[in-house]
Amino acid sequence: MPEALANGLRIYYERSAEADPSSTAVVYIHGAGGTSYIWRNQQNIRVPGFCQAAVDLPGHGRSEGSGAQSIAEYRDFIYDFAKTVFGRPVVLAGHSMGGAVAISFALDYPDYLKGLILVGTGARLRVAPAVLEAAQDAEKAAALRGYAYSPRTAQAVIQEAEKEYALTPAKVRYNDFLACDRFDVMERVKEIKVPTLVICGEDDILTPVKYSRYLEASIPGSRLAVIPAAGHMVMWEQPEEVNKVIAEFLALL
Repeated sequence: MPEALANGLRIYYERSAEADPSSTAVVYIHGAGGTSYIWRNQQNIRVPGFCQAAVDLPGHGRSEGSGAQSIAEYRDFIYDFAKTVFGRPVVLAGHSMGGAVAISFALDYPDYLKGLILVGTGARLRVAPAVLEAAQDAEKAAALRGYAYSPRTAQAVIQEAEKEYALTPAKVRYNDFLACDRFDVMERVKEIKVPTLVICGEDDILTPVKYSRYLEASIPGSRLAVIPAAGHMVMWEQPEEVNKVIAEFLALL
């Protein structure tokens, strides 16, 4: 898979193999401590005029760097990455912390955005002290990951989704959660003007459905898809349904 230099760092990303160079990129941003791997199932989405590209944020997975201290830093990185790799406005799809990055991008760089896909995220992302503490310990962090899935999700699916979580250092993961905890744009999301799709798992207890309903109510013209039998990792738990609603959204842009 390709690499790019962005902000002076060698950055790993995955891209649809047969992508037309003139197509609009859908840039997928993972959550706290994650990697581009969480979007593996979305690489199969086929919509004329679009290609799929998932990036490892700095310090995560196979990308160089040491992470960031704020959502704004990741937002500025994504802006630089999109300009460097694609050179034209993109669609951003963000999960959890990645959704916060995408929201921040939409507020500050709207001219470089064609659409927004927000998955399992919110306009404010408070993190429980127990989660912050666990984020610094690999064993405790792994135990808490179970809360990211619906009780109806098969263990085989969970094990496959978790394959790359350990690739990101604990310090980077901890700083990600701190960045989430400080994120709050509840009073600003109404300023977002680009077409927006909001997706949430029906059984998500980390970013409950009410977070997504707030986004839908606040972002003009946005639409919400609540996916049954899925938790916070909805794109892994119900990939066919998630891919369907994303493809429908892209076809309308």
